[in-house]
Amino acid sequence: MHVATSAIEKKHFGTLSSGEEVSLFILKAGSFQASFTDWGATWVSFIMPGKEGQKDDILLGFSMLSGYVGKHPYFGSTIGRFANRISGAQFTLNGIVYKLWKNDNCNHLHGGRKGFDKHLWNHELSAFSGEPAIRFSRMSPDREEGYPGTLYVEVIASLSSSGELRLHYYAETDEVTPISLTNHAYFNLAGEGKGTILDHELEMQASMYLPVDEYLIPKGEICPVDGTALDFKLTKRIGRDIADVGNGYDFCYVIDKDYLPLKPFAFVSEPSTGRNLSVATTLPAVQFYTGNNLAAITGKSGSIYDKYAGFCLETEMYPDSPNQQNFPSCFLFPGKPWEHETVYRFDIQY
Repeated sequence: MHVATSAIEKKHFGTLSSGEEVSLFILKAGSFQASFTDWGATWVSFIMPGKEGQKDDILLGFSMLSGYVGKHPYFGSTIGRFANRISGAQFTLNGIVYKLWKNDNCNHLHGGRKGFDKHLWNHELSAFSGEPAIRFSRMSPDREEGYPGTLYVEVIASLSSSGELRLHYYAETDEVTPISLTNHAYFNLAGEGKGTILDHELEMQASMYLPVDEYLIPKGEICPVDGTALDFKLTKRIGRDIADVGNGYDFCYVIDKDYLPLKPFAFVSEPSTGRNLSVATTLPAVQFYTGNNLAAITGKSGSIYDKYAGFCLETEMYPDSPNQQNFPSCFLFPGKPWEHETVYRFDIQY
């Protein structure tokens, strides 16, 4: 069974062990097609042509719901209540220590044991600025994964015929709580399962980054990328200097203020297909991750994902900012909604 509404198609994607039905939503605009599921408000696919006319899905992920319900490295997941890491899996607010779930050594990662990616969201087919859109929403109850306050959250995904995939985030709370929402999409512009992303070329207007300790917790410093392998201010191959950063890139960059809000700050190209991606956001930082820990994961159509099979550009608040007073505040207050947007623009260089 499926229901079509203009440029949005809704299909059955699977059934949870609870008996709840999970849907897949396909947005079509021009020569572009994106799909999302209400399980985890997850971005499942993005299909686009290359310069020779060939169409490929450029998002890593799974063709069946079971892959997303099981343990996986957050393929396309909506991450919340807080993206990235919180040190010691706790923070102090107004003299009260809030203990969170420890799911990354002694730290808290991507919302905990059962973050936003592991819930079935409400959905509504709609339009956003005249474009086909799907609105996901859920109520995160007080003390979910240890966080204070009941949080209402929405994610609206829309697609334009010019190749813009827009993610609009909205949240409001009844108690002060930290928040940082992102999407954890893994991209390979050659097509998912088609080699590594080391020959992709990246330019990123981010002059500063956050040094981290052995557990990837920020040390509290904000340092320039100049003279380091982390410098992408001028276009270079992702793999050119990757050996100089150990296992690969997994760093939070501070987006240059001249590119906020919503001026494209990151540009990625894949020469063999001519596919390009630019990213713009209202959020202050981005985690650049090169899939360092991917290993023998069976993805769509039987593709095997290994190290460097995809890259992520996770727009976010600063990691561990609930515990670091010199970082921009991540706290949301009652009566003051949290509203941010990230825009991914795809095109082809012929």
